[in-house]
Order: sequence, then C-alpha cells, then structure tokens
Amino acid sequence: MAHLWGKEWTRRALLERVGDIRQIADVRAVKLIEGFEEGITTLEFYTGSGLSFNALAGRGMDIGLAHYKGMPLTWHSQTDAIHAAYHEPEGFGWLRGFHGGLLNTCGLTTMGAPSEEEGKRLGLHGRASYTPARNLQYGGEWKGDEYWLYARGVLKEAAVFQENVLLHRELTTRLGSKSFKVHDRVHNAGFERVEHMLLYHINLGFPVLDEGAEFLAPFSRTKPRDEEAELEKETFAQIHAPRPGYKEKVYFHQLKKREDGSTLTAVVNRARALGVYVRFNMNQFPFLTQWKMLGQGTYTLGIEPGNALVLGRARERAAKRLQFLEPDEIREYQIEIGVVDSAEEISALEEEIRGL
Repeated sequence: MAHLWGKEWTRRALLERVGDIRQIADVRAVKLIEGFEEGITTLEFYTGSGLSFNALAGRGMDIGLAHYKGMPLTWHSQTDAIHAAYHEPEGFGWLRGFHGGLLNTCGLTTMGAPSEEEGKRLGLHGRASYTPARNLQYGGEWKGDEYWLYARGVLKEAAVFQENVLLHRELTTRLGSKSFKVHDRVHNAGFERVEHMLLYHINLGFPVLDEGAEFLAPFSRTKPRDEEAELEKETFAQIHAPRPGYKEKVYFHQLKKREDGSTLTAVVNRARALGVYVRFNMNQFPFLTQWKMLGQGTYTLGIEPGNALVLGRARERAAKRLQFLEPDEIREYQIEIGVVDSAEEISALEEEIRGL
C-alpha cells in the first residue's frame, strides 16, 4: 500500500478519490525550449510524498533538479544543463555544462581528471553525462496496491576502431516514496577489451547544505587529495557558511560495509530536520570521493561513489586501480538516493551508520 499523508492507502481507495492517479504521482515527458537547454527531453517524476525530480533523457538520463516539499535538494550551477550538442570534451570543457544536479554520470571508459594515453587526450569525466538516451520508456503501473514509477533508456559510447559500450539505465520509485533507485547495466558490446571507469557525481546543496550540516558515513580511512585538502582535513565532514575565495577540497574515503558490501552515506542538517542519504555497494564502487566546495555561489558537497579514484585514467592505470570490461561482459550497479525529514529519521540514519 502507499503511505501518504499519515495513512496507508489501497489502490481502490485512492482511485475512488481521483479521476486519474496522475493527480498524485506520475512521470511526464517535457522538452526544454530556450537557450543552451533547448531540445533536451526531460522526464519529470513526482511521487506524492513531496519528492520530485527530473531525469534529463537528453543528458545521460542524469538527475537534474530535485525538490522535497518545495525545498531544493541539490546545487544548481551557473551553466544550465546545456544540450549535448554543445559538449566540449577536451580538457576541462566538461565544466561548461556541469549543471550540478542531483546526479551526473561520469564515464564510461574514462572519468576524473583530464589525462593523455598513447596520444589520446581524455577530457574531464568522460562523455556519459552528455550522451542522449535512446529507447526511452517511462510511466507508471500498479503492482497490487503499490503504484510504481519508472524510466528506462540506453546510452551508447562508441567510435569506429574504438570502444562500443552501452549503459542501460532504469530509474524507479513508487507512489508515496521519499527515495528513488538507479539501476545501471554497462555492457561491452564490442569485440575487444576496453577500459571501464564509472563515478556517480551526486551534488547536494542549500538548504540541506548549510552552516552546521554534517557529512555522515562509516569512515575507516580518509586521505586528502592534495595540499589544499590537507589544510582542513580534521573538519572534512563539517559544513560552514559560504566563504570568499574558497578552493575546492577533495578527500578519498574507505568506508565500513556489511558482509554483502552495502554501505550508507548522508548529509544531515539537524537544525532543519532534513537530510539526504545515498546507499550503494562497495563491491561495485570500492572508492568514495568527497568533493567539498563551499565557496560563494559554488556551494555544494559532492558524494561520489566510483570504481576508481578521480585522478585520471593514466594515473589509475599506473596505480593498477583501472578496471576493464571483456568482450560482451556486463557489469551492474545500483544506488538509492532518499530524503529524511525528521529528527527521528536522522537519528535512525546515524544509528545505522554506527552499526556498519
């Protein structure tokens, strides 16, 4: 049954009270029509609980804006979610269209810092987040007394004489839910072994992120990326107000996990009784990168599960962290992103993290 407005509802009880279930929850396709965003197909989810988010089908099936009861959950950058046709893949050109958003997919054959291998120049974070999805399917369906919302699409990263890699993405949530899941299947559809790098760039923002908020996770080991991160490494988990001249700080974390590999991270704002959590599996994503950027206007914290560090493909290969896909191999990944909105739910999150 759906839990809505403090009550459990059966399918029949709800349908007796509405003309169409879309009055309460739906996935709708819209097309953006202005500026650099013109032409992007977007799938807008709303679950009835107050959670709404849009999946940018024209931009990697990534999650752009997300709200809970009118409050934004994610940081929105200065650039807009520009159309894939404007992608600048060289060097740091990825940042020209880094819209922030709740989820940017980095990969599929390279991610992290720009690098060069055998004369091939690899840009920041790869091509996935600028790749339009095809074979779109979306909508809702009843399964007993639960109404499920979904969107599916396929991304392709391919070039003649090079890789041919597909990402099959499915987004799911249900009526009354305060969370959604991402299920990805990455398939090497070619006949040669290829490099495989994948990172979920999850970007939280105001008002979840504000002075006094905290980044929670079952940390077992933390390493600053560079001298800048070393400066405030003791307070990597603490959030302060926007600071003039702030420079990004990046930390690499190893986390505790359950026997099945599952783990949990969150950003909580106790003063607002509001938080966002991310569940993932360390058998799929053995590395967690934290991007801490608390400057003026660029005020966000990135929770970034990945199958390598963000130092670039050349360095990851040298460090023997680089993963590969064999011909016809399929690798699967799942994450869950959700909201907590009470002191009791925040306490339950903290207790679960302590128990890992």
